[in-house]
Amino acid sequence: MQINFYKYQGAGNDFILIDNRNNVIKNIDKQAVAKICDRRFGIGGDGLMLLENEPGFDFKMVYYNADGNEGSMCGNGGRCIVAFAKHLGIITDMTKFLATDGVHHAKISEAGNWVSLQMIDVADINNDGEAYVLNTGSPHYVKLTSDLETKDVYNEGYAIRNNDTYKQDGINVNFVEKNGDGYFVRTFERGVENETYACGTGVTAVALAMAKHDHQTGTITTPIKVLGGDLNIRFDYDGETFSNIFLEGPAELVFEGEIAI
Repeated sequence: MQINFYKYQGAGNDFILIDNRNNVIKNIDKQAVAKICDRRFGIGGDGLMLLENEPGFDFKMVYYNADGNEGSMCGNGGRCIVAFAKHLGIITDMTKFLATDGVHHAKISEAGNWVSLQMIDVADINNDGEAYVLNTGSPHYVKLTSDLETKDVYNEGYAIRNNDTYKQDGINVNFVEKNGDGYFVRTFERGVENETYACGTGVTAVALAMAKHDHQTGTITTPIKVLGGDLNIRFDYDGETFSNIFLEGPAELVFEGEIAI
């Protein structure tokens, strides 16, 4: 079966998107997803997304990790699927859609390449030694570090993701370094099982963890640099709960084509 696909990227986090409103794809298997996401034998991407109909919403986001397993929330994927929905004519400048972690609202620029995506509220941030652990739609481990540009993110991230505490369910590992008014972040992602150029739920987790680390409250804006570009996180923090959290950044169509599934 030949399927039309669209390749999007958000700050270097790249995804394959398919319009599945007609339910052409049903029960896609893990091996098929992994092959499509393979950078040598498929299209190549950090994940695969299906845009589907959902009563009461503009659409539903179904997300698969590059390893073929259905994934938890992906922030940059969420921004890319909003851009895809605008490209398809489903939305104009605002949207409400359903993802695996619940309802999301988003706003997209008139040009269709800049998306502000509301993330879930966060109340719990725990400590693992000097690191912070929290869930922003996906579980994250956040650790301050130095000399991040030369850090062996793959091996150090792999070791943490696969230690006795996190091996069963996995965790995304974010290394953080202060960078001007914001932070520089590199992330080892579970499901991809490698470092990615950006991670939306990851930079969101970093911004929240650093606000707690620095004892900040009020309305906060945190610019974050990743390997694939620049992202921005803004939120409110009253000392107990993080709310009105928005992940903002680019979302661009790279190319489109057909593939046999």
